[in-house]
Amino acid sequence: MTLDKDGPASAADDPNAKRGPRQLTDPVTMRAVAHPTRLALLEALGLHQSLTATQAAEVIGETPTNCSFHLRILAKYGFVEEAGEAPGRRRPWRLTQIGFSHDDTAADPDASQASQALGRLLWDTWLSRVEAVKVRQPRFEGAWAKVTSGTENVAFVTPEEAEQLIADVREVLDRYRDRLEDPDRRPAGSLPVEAVLFTYPLEAAKAEPDPS
Repeated sequence: MTLDKDGPASAADDPNAKRGPRQLTDPVTMRAVAHPTRLALLEALGLHQSLTATQAAEVIGETPTNCSFHLRILAKYGFVEEAGEAPGRRRPWRLTQIGFSHDDTAADPDASQASQALGRLLWDTWLSRVEAVKVRQPRFEGAWAKVTSGTENVAFVTPEEAEQLIADVREVLDRYRDRLEDPDRRPAGSLPVEAVLFTYPLEAAKAEPDPS
């Protein structure tokens, strides 16, 4: 997904340029986007630039009617907009910004609760993808089989250093961000590749003791 949890929002001089990620602070907006179909639509539009509800339905495996409904909700909360005119009911949609970020530690309890719910949905989505890839990986061939892998590292860092580590990794990935915004920059033979980074204190992953 082109969704950056807890990432900084970047600025742009051109008001018409797609900026990202969008910083979400309003609990109502976070609850509005915390829906599997809406997240899938945002991702599809990030990969395809603009889609009608019918085209989006083919990409994400939903009905055009359902996609049309969820696209209107996303438009209501500023995530998508109409992308020009088309004949009949073939209304194309596009992203207003690429990606979003949110903060689970917001001071406002309502915002923090909404952010945590959105975070759980994102983590569940990413983890289910990892499980699906693990099953299908033996069928991969050639170069894609080689680069489809998992990497685990442990580093002794302070919270500030961990924050910088995440920023450093994001900076590397941002080298390719322009290809999300401009399909003409995508080289021949390229495919969308997802890199998911989880950072957490290792102690938190240990099994909790049985209270009995």
